[in-house]
Amino acid sequence: MNSSTLPRITLRPGKEKSLQRRHPWIFSGAIARKDKDLHDGDIVEVYDAQRQYLATGHYQPTTIAVRLFSFEQRSIDRDFWREKLLNAIEFRRKILLPNPQTTMYRLVNGEGDGMPGLIIDVYGRHLVMQVHSMGMYRLREILAELLTELIPDTQAICLKTAIETDEEETTALNSGWIYGQPDAEVIASENGILFKIDILNGQKTGFFLDQRDSRAMVGELAKDRTVLNMFSYSGGFSLYALRGGAQQVDSVDISQKAIDLVEENVRLMGGDFAQRHNAVCEDVFAFLDRMPDHYYDLIILDPPAFAKHHRVKEQGIKGYRNINRKTMEKIRPGGLLFTFSCSQAISRDDFQTLVFSAAALAGKNVRVVRHLQHAPCHPVSIFHPEGEYLKGLLVEVSS
Repeated sequence: MNSSTLPRITLRPGKEKSLQRRHPWIFSGAIARKDKDLHDGDIVEVYDAQRQYLATGHYQPTTIAVRLFSFEQRSIDRDFWREKLLNAIEFRRKILLPNPQTTMYRLVNGEGDGMPGLIIDVYGRHLVMQVHSMGMYRLREILAELLTELIPDTQAICLKTAIETDEEETTALNSGWIYGQPDAEVIASENGILFKIDILNGQKTGFFLDQRDSRAMVGELAKDRTVLNMFSYSGGFSLYALRGGAQQVDSVDISQKAIDLVEENVRLMGGDFAQRHNAVCEDVFAFLDRMPDHYYDLIILDPPAFAKHHRVKEQGIKGYRNINRKTMEKIRPGGLLFTFSCSQAISRDDFQTLVFSAAALAGKNVRVVRHLQHAPCHPVSIFHPEGEYLKGLLVEVSS
């Protein structure tokens, strides 16, 4: 296929090594020359300095200049994308998704499924495509057609766009329902717990599906405990704790919309769960300052990303260390803390080190019970360790 008519990008000598290791990103500084009139989202072929083909991907005029989706020189047509989606569907079937208890899960996880710039989440018969690149945005109609073909019971598909630039701006393109008629309320199940999903106005695609396994562990450990869920959003951890037999669960979030959604989700559970649940709309740091010492014996600390980019990494580490220290000072001696970071810029080692520092500053003895990560429907390519963005620790905090 040396007769390809796709635009070309040629790398500087030696810059092909990361591609030979199948890393899916090309940085702008690695490029020696490129064809004229390249536009954001164009499909390009990448060659080394000896004019040998390396890979194919989407061009974008940012620091990450090409996001690669193929290391074979082949036609990038409807069948190519059909094969990609089919592979993603078959992988989820291997890990038993969906199933009667869980109808909400991630179907496509960007680089982890060989489709950089694309996230697809499933909520029952409702699908959400979140695009992070112009290349994937251009493919939205083909992808929607293929999804309805490969998942025949699809009722509706929503498109959400968040195309990032080097200036940390987000270009809002057309978003909304692009196929079918959605239900007035989208409700899906995770491990037998029903959740109302705010797809259009909620964070990300409407729910944080990556925490499924950690939520299940909270449920297993919550019996007879007093539980605090900080940055609770729509209450995922809270509902598992309630079902697990917690004496009391307090959900804290600064967003009133999030708190309203928590309370709706608790009501969906039925029974007497609402009597054991308290929702607080307040800044988490302010809540931490005023909450009584040694009251909670199981705390979930799952904040938003404090360091979205490497240039603010140190500031992010300070933020995580500070909130972990305060939480360790307040938790009941012998209590369990589930603590997380979703900042890609902070590595697993960075996170463990900052939790260690927080423990030392708090003067607490802390034991690591388990390392935590995203659910299996968020696979990470071995060639793209940056995809392992979520890291967490379950620790026991004693005096």
